[in-house]
Amino acid sequence: MLKITQNLGQTDEPAHDRLTLAFELRQKGRFKTVSNAGSEVGLFLERGQVLAQGDKLLSECGQVFEVVARAEPMVTAHAADWPGFARACYHLGNRHVTLEIGPLWLRFPPDHVLEHLAEHLGLRLEHGEAPFNPESGAYQGLGGHHHGHSHDH
Repeated sequence: MLKITQNLGQTDEPAHDRLTLAFELRQKGRFKTVSNAGSEVGLFLERGQVLAQGDKLLSECGQVFEVVARAEPMVTAHAADWPGFARACYHLGNRHVTLEIGPLWLRFPPDHVLEHLAEHLGLRLEHGEAPFNPESGAYQGLGGHHHGHSHDH
């Protein structure tokens, strides 16, 4: 089994092989999988990273693997206009939902409560399979999650 220990990020480094992974796995730092070419690999990466489409990973033996976001069941909610889109982003974001955001559309895993809310906000829903590349957290890469208030008691 090949051991992958480094995320090189979005680099032009040519890949020897690819790892097609669902979003759930791309959030984990340690797991075993099989590459697209059939190699058994184990990922041993720093915890807290989310692997993005196109990230390059380096194995201990120097092989480079490219991350591919696997298509999975998704709901794509389309807004008719920018005010409706902003309203939907606000209300879904207020629920701390993991979303992929595009021009006048939002994408999230199937969830009947979120689907009902999106329809109530006037969005047109489309069910299907798509790679899921959600927004990273607003505080990711800024040294942790900070609020403007103290938690001292």
